[in-house]
Amino acid sequence: MKIYLDGKFVDEADAKVSVFDHGLLYGDGVFEGIRLYGGNVFRLEEHLERFEYSAKAILLTLPLSRAELSEAVCETCRQNNLTDAYIRLVVTRGVGDLGLAPWLCPKPTVFCIASKISLYPKEHYDNGLAIVTVPTRRIGPAALPPTIKSLNYLNNILGKIEAKQFGALEAIMLNEQGYVAECTADNVFIVHKGTIITPGASQGALKGITRGSMFDIAKDIGVPIRESDMTRYDVWCADECFLTGTGAEVIPVVKLDGREIGTGKPGPITQRVLASFRKLVLVDGTRI
Repeated sequence: MKIYLDGKFVDEADAKVSVFDHGLLYGDGVFEGIRLYGGNVFRLEEHLERFEYSAKAILLTLPLSRAELSEAVCETCRQNNLTDAYIRLVVTRGVGDLGLAPWLCPKPTVFCIASKISLYPKEHYDNGLAIVTVPTRRIGPAALPPTIKSLNYLNNILGKIEAKQFGALEAIMLNEQGYVAECTADNVFIVHKGTIITPGASQGALKGITRGSMFDIAKDIGVPIRESDMTRYDVWCADECFLTGTGAEVIPVVKLDGREIGTGKPGPITQRVLASFRKLVLVDGTRI
């Protein structure tokens, strides 16, 4: 496997960063998870825009232009002869000393990996997930805005650990006010009386690229969609529920906290959304 690392393509075994890199020492950096479908990088421009916004928010100056980042992503796929892949684009603050000071890191580190990912077994896409709500709360916007896709994922990891302890593959995380924020790695949607509903970014949800595509798909298939505050009760009593994410794509949820959602099977609107999404990813984006 070839890895893009600071302007060069190196073998996987040689793709190394310093132990003094602040991305490793302090989680000081940002990333994007991107998908390649049939030679099409799905919504690459949107991913790169969010990447730039995340970097700007933490006062990290990217060493590459939008066009250079785009080419690095596409060439990483080409170098590995991939037509379908999961892509991880990362920029860290770079090498510094053992102190926090980011201004002592003179040069950011940029790397890009293109490989395979399979978050959930196929049967869960066919039959749906049973998930839980975990005790760990999502970090509030005043502490670390959820719109920054940073390398600080320990909050999500704690939620993931708790999900496993409860025997679930994914979990809903609430914010400090008790509203549904998102899952540990996915955005949350419910269907209630024919309308698709999802928490807003103000409640602690990441502005997911796949999440955003749901608004376009809903418009295309003629289903109303809106953002709204959401509690566990709303999910328990929903007609349908599904999760979205770059890795997860669109996956149905049929049970939360032991309560069956709707009929206990993936619902018709979820299935229509998923079918539309699978068509969209092949045409909406950048050809490598």
